[in-house]
Amino acid sequence: MDTTIKPINIHRTTLRIAVGSLFFMAGLCFASWASRIATVQQTMGLSDAALGAVLFSLPIGLMLSLPFSGWIITKVGSKRVLLGAILFYGIALMSLGLAQNTFQLVICLACYGFAGNAVNISVNTQAVAAEGLHDKPIMASFHGLWSLAGFTGAGIGTFMIGRRIDPFHHFIIIFGILLAGVIFASRYLYDDHDTAKNSTAIPLSVRERLRLVIPLLTLGSIAFSSMICEGAMFDWSVIYFKKVIVAPIALQGAGFTAFMFTMAGGRFIADFFAHRFGLKRTLQVSGTLTTTGLLIAVIFPYLYTAIAGLMLVGAGVSSVVPMVYSAAGRSKTMSPGVALAAVSTIGFVGFLIGPPIIGFIAGLATLRASFIFIALMGTSVIILSSRAKL
Repeated sequence: MDTTIKPINIHRTTLRIAVGSLFFMAGLCFASWASRIATVQQTMGLSDAALGAVLFSLPIGLMLSLPFSGWIITKVGSKRVLLGAILFYGIALMSLGLAQNTFQLVICLACYGFAGNAVNISVNTQAVAAEGLHDKPIMASFHGLWSLAGFTGAGIGTFMIGRRIDPFHHFIIIFGILLAGVIFASRYLYDDHDTAKNSTAIPLSVRERLRLVIPLLTLGSIAFSSMICEGAMFDWSVIYFKKVIVAPIALQGAGFTAFMFTMAGGRFIADFFAHRFGLKRTLQVSGTLTTTGLLIAVIFPYLYTAIAGLMLVGAGVSSVVPMVYSAAGRSKTMSPGVALAAVSTIGFVGFLIGPPIIGFIAGLATLRASFIFIALMGTSVIILSSRAKL
């Protein structure tokens, strides 16, 4: 049963632009909230511990969305889910600016996480369709646009904070930009409603189901290992520069900035590399760069060597998730939406548990020791991709 999306009668350039614009809108929506977390914390008078507990509602909403998103895409198609979900994403963003107390903020964050993951799975399903019209990989470039939107959103957020514009009015502006993008893209997305409607489930034995799931478990495990590294960089790189590198206050975010820069840039060249050398080699190089970068930061805990190390980590993790999503979306045994939901579920568990594990290891030993553990996760990417049938 070949379930690979093969769109017909669609101009590949317009589809690619439409999908890319929605990747950008999704990244802009995500970064807009991230840029105002400190403002919301101050406005509500939340301690760091209270804020951490509140923010945990976002991944809860995301996890609740995982089984629903894969199922609904198989019923109505990824185009309809994407358009509905991204509008809900923008509305949920605005609701975060309206929250008046902790309870309201928790509910709004759960809805925001739920919508964000539905957007993630459906837009990646559309990206698989767009990639199917090209002779070479283009998935990573879409994720590069998401990262680029992160920089844009952070810049807009900084401007809004400087102008003392409250989060709600900031988010209204972002929703207006998002709405314009949705109106433009809606005409050119791949309508897979008929494909989803006509798909039929074939009863399978337990052995047959295992045969179908094992390749996805391998892809999910690769994503899991890489996203532990990615999540750790988001949550712990600044702390590492503060406590281990003992960087000046103005440079404590330098490692994270370097990581984000090479992660975004790496996604724009990963497609070329994958086309030239293949998926397996791309993942092997990615794991090698991640491991090497982390070991440099641990063995040589100085400002410039640590910055160089985290630049390598950013380059290493940049291509893993896009490449894994692309491979899952080309599954010949199940629909792209279901395959992407399965792989992203496994991968996101790594993103969630990585930072707490780092904190646990740092408490038992040192923060440098915990970064060695992250390096082992990079090594896992090398091993898993070497043994996988990709």
